[in-house]
Amino acid sequence: MRLTGVWTEQEIAAFMDAAIIPLRLALLDDTGDPLVLSLWFLPDEGSLWCATNRNARVVRFLERDPRCGFELAADAPPYRGVRGQGLATLHPSAGETILRRLLERYAINLASGLARMLIAKADQEVAIRITPLRLTSWDFSRRMRGATDA
Repeated sequence: MRLTGVWTEQEIAAFMDAAIIPLRLALLDDTGDPLVLSLWFLPDEGSLWCATNRNARVVRFLERDPRCGFELAADAPPYRGVRGQGLATLHPSAGETILRRLLERYAINLASGLARMLIAKADQEVAIRITPLRLTSWDFSRRMRGATDA
């Protein structure tokens, strides 16, 4: 994996572990046009895992072309994060397991309507494993100090 930016590999891993925000996933649609979508993610041993319904268009797009880009960054200052390029592989047999781990990671109340709906369809989930090939990190905390109330 190629690493550039301001953080070490360990600092990137710590940022990803702490970031409970959606991952922005970039890929190419059926026409070859770029598409960006947001998915919950789970970092695990150097990979990023997501889950989606097996009938979601993203599954079809990644089957056709597994190359992807991704970004993990909050929308509020100070701006910092990680972006990269990678390859996505689909793992239907891990879909339910990853879904349940995502619900736990994002502290989704299992009694909520959202959780009940997702769990009821858990057998239709597909896990997406993103293997990063390039990672770039940035952190504008120091130069933004005093620029905002954040």
